[in-house]
Amino acid sequence: MLIHKAYRYELDPNNSQRSSLLQHAGIARFTYNWGLDQRIKLYKNNQGNDRFTDPMKQHKLLTSLKKTQFPWMYECSKCAPQEALRNLGRAFKNFQRGLNQGKRIGFPKFKSKGANDSFRLYGTIRFEERKIQLPKLGKIRIKERRKQYCKGRILSVTVTRRANRWFVSITVEENIKDPKPIVSYAVGVDLGIKTLATLSDGTIFSNPRALGLRIKKLRKLSKSLSRKKKGSKNREKAKLRLARMHLKIFNVRQDTLHKLSTYLAKSHSKIVIENLGVSGMMKNRRLARAIADVGFYEFRRQLEYKCQWYGSRFEVAPRTFPSSKRCSSCGHKKKELSLSEREYECGECGLKIDRDLNAALNLVTVSLPETLNARGEDVRLDVNSPGICEKQTSVKQEPKWTNGPKCPSLS
Repeated sequence: MLIHKAYRYELDPNNSQRSSLLQHAGIARFTYNWGLDQRIKLYKNNQGNDRFTDPMKQHKLLTSLKKTQFPWMYECSKCAPQEALRNLGRAFKNFQRGLNQGKRIGFPKFKSKGANDSFRLYGTIRFEERKIQLPKLGKIRIKERRKQYCKGRILSVTVTRRANRWFVSITVEENIKDPKPIVSYAVGVDLGIKTLATLSDGTIFSNPRALGLRIKKLRKLSKSLSRKKKGSKNREKAKLRLARMHLKIFNVRQDTLHKLSTYLAKSHSKIVIENLGVSGMMKNRRLARAIADVGFYEFRRQLEYKCQWYGSRFEVAPRTFPSSKRCSSCGHKKKELSLSEREYECGECGLKIDRDLNAALNLVTVSLPETLNARGEDVRLDVNSPGICEKQTSVKQEPKWTNGPKCPSLS
């Protein structure tokens, strides 16, 4: 099976290499803004068929202008401006796709210095145990000591600066063996805010609250930055402190989601999650920040490709499926269920169960082809029935993982 993987490392450049990295990022930013400005002018001035352009035409025009107008571009690799124009073309395609599908995808914006310092390179790229060789940049030291990470073909590298730290992401094309199907039980995953995920076997994964626990510190740093004089060194220091806090929040959230998605993909034969309407949920101003802090879509994205890597099945329940309102024992559906009701109580069979666990138990039954057997009896999952796998129906008193982003044991 042919797959694409990305390996991310932190660079440890010296002062000369740091200046070269900044120069490459500046050229990529300038090329992106130049191409965007050209597209806007071309659209406004021309009313015929030639109102749009593509990255290849823009790159040919930029190459012809290098000798006369932009001779300083020869000091860097040709890949940085070329890939910047490709990114611009991709941004316009996404914008046009949003217009056709009725989605709110914003018009491409001009990039400012220091906000999105990144560039992509391809060509002669070699990876050693502690160094990586990049075109026009030479060998740059890496902070981690790693052996040969893969046997595949390196496609490209993306160098990014965040909080004055440089990272390199290596995109590799690998040919791996087809994974064997995991022999285990199916599990339903109910995502939430109070608890990050509740599994149908009773396991609870706590929400690390990457932003919620640091919001006061973030406000303090933002207020400190706003009080500094523009252009001063103190303002640059305050901006760096704020950027480091944002990076820490991002790392905590990503670390938690990666550990959880890897654990699920490696230890269960089938994972069923619900198709959440995140954009609609974000309209609730009281819960918007907490919902964005969890990262529902990022979790789904990671789980989808990791299930393909490790041999587990990934399924998404329909958005109209009443996972929270339906009783996991008798199938009775409530007409209304408020967010304050944390315990589900069925009016038909009298079942009392945790709201999130009830939803997870319902998600396991979504992919079953039939709900009635040959005699017309209901064969849906029943938490009181001993005939179903005990791991799916047993509720554990102590969760495996309830304190921060620590990964549960995979044994």
